[in-house]
Amino acid sequence: MIQANLKFNIQTSNNGNLDIPLTKGQSLFVLGANGVGKSTLMHNVYTQNRQYAKRILAHRQTWFTSNTLEMTAANKKQTEDQIKNRDSQVYSRWKDDYASARSSISVFDLINSENIRAREITKAVDEDNMDSAKKLSNAQAPIQAINELLSLSNIPITISLEKDEQLFATKNGSAPYSIAELSDGERNALLIATDVLTSAKDSLIIIDEPERHLHRSIISPLLTSLFEKRSDCTFIISTHDVFLPIDHKDSSTLLIRDCTWNGKNIQSWDADLIINSENIPENVRQEILGSKRKILFVEGETKSLDRQIYQLIFPSVSVQPLGDCGQIERAVEGVLKTEDLHWLEVYGLVDADDRTSDQIQELKEKGIIALKCYSVESLYYNIEIVRQVAKKYSEITEKKEDELFNSATSNIIVKLLSQKERLCARLSERKVRKRIMSNLPKHKDILDNQKYNLSLNLVDFHNQEKSIFDDLVGNNDLNGLIERYPVRETPVLNEIAKGFGIDRKTYEGIVRKLIVDNPIVLKIFKDKLNDLTGLIDK
Repeated sequence: MIQANLKFNIQTSNNGNLDIPLTKGQSLFVLGANGVGKSTLMHNVYTQNRQYAKRILAHRQTWFTSNTLEMTAANKKQTEDQIKNRDSQVYSRWKDDYASARSSISVFDLINSENIRAREITKAVDEDNMDSAKKLSNAQAPIQAINELLSLSNIPITISLEKDEQLFATKNGSAPYSIAELSDGERNALLIATDVLTSAKDSLIIIDEPERHLHRSIISPLLTSLFEKRSDCTFIISTHDVFLPIDHKDSSTLLIRDCTWNGKNIQSWDADLIINSENIPENVRQEILGSKRKILFVEGETKSLDRQIYQLIFPSVSVQPLGDCGQIERAVEGVLKTEDLHWLEVYGLVDADDRTSDQIQELKEKGIIALKCYSVESLYYNIEIVRQVAKKYSEITEKKEDELFNSATSNIIVKLLSQKERLCARLSERKVRKRIMSNLPKHKDILDNQKYNLSLNLVDFHNQEKSIFDDLVGNNDLNGLIERYPVRETPVLNEIAKGFGIDRKTYEGIVRKLIVDNPIVLKIFKDKLNDLTGLIDK
């Protein structure tokens, strides 16, 4: 599919004609209460882009009639054309003549995508093109991608394609059963994931009210994963749930407040396009969703390691990166002091930065926890976690767990020793800055015309830190070294991943997957973050 310029034009009563940009790889949330004309708006954007759009209806059928192919390829193509014609009609907003066929098409597309992949690999092998066959086999299979998405979305089921092209599910080690027997939420998550993953490249994917059939603890991480896996598509999500756009800060939000009717047709909408979803007015948040909500502010950027790992460790919390510790402290204190935000429960996570125990306790009383390590990389590459990765890798390779673990960790100290002077200088810099800031003159000093003198022996700071470094090395305290120093600025992290024969990105992805799959790994992280765990899980 060659993507034309996608269009989304809306006539507003307050902003004239809005021409909303639709860009590949981006998502737009259309947010508003019942009765403000969202369904009509979604129908309009579909008809404006009918050739390139796939619409997942809010009133879609939520069950499968079968777990296998029920139509031929020709019938499937004919039915899809009929559905596109019917979806362009006004009554498609409340009536669906092809509800059962849509589910059958989803099953067909999922099975067919697996078969196409298998045929391509077989063809490459038959042509003795082993490089191509290996490349094709290494690419994630559609059902494998589905299972990963379901796992990341807190749905503990695994889908498999078995004899006679039947789709089965297993749950927590159960015997296989038909996907038609899945729960309502499980079926809906599977349908959405299948429809999105099997969409043509450059599609405009419109999802109506996903929260109607899915709990937000499922739909929010599911959407995040789908956006990432289908960055070649454009998404529009119609929703009542104000926190869906909040969870996806990179998205834009079209805020619909009301609409004006002319007879049976909507003439215009009271609407605003909000590029940054944080700016959604508080009164609208309370009108649409007045319940309490937990938010964790962390350091880093939207796509940083921080957000990804903390969202998995604490799935009931909306994780929002805010840059540096100062911004986090101001955000938490600001929300707590704002009466209109009483329905929010907010927490902060900042680096310890050599704070005293009294300062750390003072922050904790405000709901801000000081991380007991230099940065989030210290969590990913904690030696206990490296051991768990080695254990997992030993199950899928011929290598032994100890062999993998030793390969990953044997050069940590050697690599850090080569960086000793610089690493100790970096830690000393923190202490020097802190000493200077704590001794800055106060206004009383200025009024008293006092002279300001501050003398620091930088060598002492550096030597003290080098002594700490040497003690950690002497005790072979790998965790102590990884937690205390900025290891991301050294070759150490690449060296650990290299020990498994993979790169850092792959290693970090394995760690995140283990958090979902392995309760032991989740407990390790929660124990490492015990102060934060105590606040959130109280």
